[in-house]
Amino acid sequence: MKILKDIAYNSYDQKLDVYLPEGDVKAVFVFFHGGGIETGDKKVPDFFAEHFTDRDIALISANYRMYPDAKYPEFLEDSADAAAWAYKNSSVLGGCKKIFLGGSSAGGYISMMLCFDGKYLMRNGISPTDICGYVHNAGQPTKHFNVLKYSGVDSRRVIIDDTAPLYHIGLAEKYSPMLFLVSDNDMVNRYEQTMLTISTLKHFGHTQPDVELKVLQGTHCSHDFKRDENGESVFGKLITDFIKKHI
Repeated sequence: MKILKDIAYNSYDQKLDVYLPEGDVKAVFVFFHGGGIETGDKKVPDFFAEHFTDRDIALISANYRMYPDAKYPEFLEDSADAAAWAYKNSSVLGGCKKIFLGGSSAGGYISMMLCFDGKYLMRNGISPTDICGYVHNAGQPTKHFNVLKYSGVDSRRVIIDDTAPLYHIGLAEKYSPMLFLVSDNDMVNRYEQTMLTISTLKHFGHTQPDVELKVLQGTHCSHDFKRDENGESVFGKLITDFIKKHI
């Protein structure tokens, strides 16, 4: 595995790390970390990164501006910039332009917003359907609780406005394939909101196999950096299995 650390990908000095396989690159997965858009970092465990590179998939893990220093929608703009960096720097990625995006928790909210609200990627000259697929892991499909908090609104409110992924579903005729992950004992209301998202996509005619759902046993994102009984990355396997279906 070859690692390229702390690459600045936009003018706001946001950085990403690239984990490259030794051989040909068959696909690229851009990952956005969780942490409520307040905390978190692009650093991932080596075994998680190696799960991708051992399967000829490059992993990119990106930072983005966060509260309280950032304001909406700067973290979405940064994340779209990171995706655009991957798309426009294929020479660093073995010539591969098969880009997948995903994230956990706050990162899942970000990946849904990039998927459903096309303006963030389009400002970089990329259509959401130029992305081969999305992995939305336990993201909030309504207005994010910290977007609420930093707007002076009770963070428990359930609001669907243009800052909510759900608001944008149905505005596009076509979406790239996507995998939704959620836990059976997830954050309060996260499982139910995820089911509403799946139902809303179905309402507009987007169903399996293009919209895949896996309900995991455990708490919120508890599987992210765990190994299974064979020592493999649980989360990594879910993602790479999904990618293999769509390359």
